[in-house]
Amino acid sequence: MPYMKQRNNRRTFLKNTALAGFGLGLAGTARSMGLAAQPGSVYPAPGQIMASGRVGIIGLDTSHSPAFTKFINASDSGFKVTIAYPYGSRDIESSASRIPGITETIKGLGIEIAGSIAELLEKCDVVLLETNDGRLHLEQALEVMKAGKRLFIDKPIAASLADAIAIFDASKKYNVPVFSCSSLRFNPGVQDMARGVKVGKIMGVDSYSPCSLEKTHPDLFWYGIHGVEVLFTLMGKGCKKVVRVNAPDADVAVGTWEGDRIGTFRGTRGKVAHSYGGSVFGEKAIAPIPPFKGYDDLVVKILEFFKTGTPPVDPEETLEICAFMEAADQSKKKGGVPVSIQTMFIKARKKRK
Repeated sequence: MPYMKQRNNRRTFLKNTALAGFGLGLAGTARSMGLAAQPGSVYPAPGQIMASGRVGIIGLDTSHSPAFTKFINASDSGFKVTIAYPYGSRDIESSASRIPGITETIKGLGIEIAGSIAELLEKCDVVLLETNDGRLHLEQALEVMKAGKRLFIDKPIAASLADAIAIFDASKKYNVPVFSCSSLRFNPGVQDMARGVKVGKIMGVDSYSPCSLEKTHPDLFWYGIHGVEVLFTLMGKGCKKVVRVNAPDADVAVGTWEGDRIGTFRGTRGKVAHSYGGSVFGEKAIAPIPPFKGYDDLVVKILEFFKTGTPPVDPEETLEICAFMEAADQSKKKGGVPVSIQTMFIKARKKRK
């Protein structure tokens, strides 16, 4: 997703002010509990507070890395990006070709470049795993969690449901909190709708987003996850089955939720305009999904997570998103027949054994 400029100076000021207040409040709590971050320290257990810390970035093959760095380092949150490791995909051309340029941009921001993840982990307290290639996420996340560092994993959490399950299993094993999502989840308008503002109880959702394909990933994992994330943000957990219709310039995945609610995702590519949106069908109103506004609100949530250790997204929902996308792939392969979400979980867990 291309870098989007911050909305305006007033919004940036309000965000920074809110983060400053949040940081000051937590700092006092942390000092009273004796939990202030120490250089090279292992993070405390989930739910304990850390007032500040050094942020390390893994993966300089996405524009998210410089965008997040600029926001974090301009904030008064107590956290600063100080070091980054470039890799990152080595065999997906659209990602690997960006690494040299983004690395130079990061260096220009005064960020140290590490020669390995191990070196990075020695010099940071929390981690943004920004690698575009979801196939690498399990291996890289394991290294981070073994070091005891709180971890945000950018979309997709992995390139398979089985790997996503393994990541959350490791989070429990090493007692290290982790979360993953698309930046579209925390669009304020989407969050308002999810709470029923104006629309009331949500009975159905149609979402759409670009859905470019990458042969190394299941179809929707690579970019369609943005629209799928919005679909689940609004519909919540409880999808039972998925049917997919496929064409060169579009995919439509229809999910049936508990209570016979219907949610759809339309993924676009080719000549179709590059845009995000949809409609929400509520008991009180039918309303359009607000347009995507940028990364700010996600980064604020990440910083809160680094401080508190409390993930803002339910791991079960993230796993169900992965199951939905894999079920859509299976439905395509089977000519559009319904595929059970539960079946995808059973298959994924067998792969883990």
